[in-house]
Amino acid sequence: MKKYLREFDKLINIFVTLRSKNGCMWDSKQTHESLVKHLFSEAEEVKKAVKNGDMDNLEEELGDILLQVVFHAQIAKESKSFNIAGVIEKLNKKLVRRHPHVFGEYKVKNTKDIEVIWEKVKAEEKTFLKKM
Repeated sequence: MKKYLREFDKLINIFVTLRSKNGCMWDSKQTHESLVKHLFSEAEEVKKAVKNGDMDNLEEELGDILLQVVFHAQIAKESKSFNIAGVIEKLNKKLVRRHPHVFGEYKVKNTKDIEVIWEKVKAEEKTFLKKM
């Protein structure tokens, strides 16, 4: 198995352990609502690292963002709402859908064309979701 897959699997299992009966009291008490402030705080840290051109710190802060994503996914898994595989699957589908110039038949001449396509696909998604 590739190293990044092993490490990702290890991360998922760490959260399973942290939220278990014998895990961490603080982690096991967290909810989507209680974690939101941490997500925004970590996003600010990423912004600061980028602004400062600090790649070592950026690597660490992106890890903290990933921590937030996996934490929320674990909470959702416990309530049988969704899991990390669903998060990744939806993201993969969205990326392919929003890049028809790469994965489909659209032809583009410049980045402006790409932005127009992106916004068009996004609008179509919102229209579709409203009909559901």
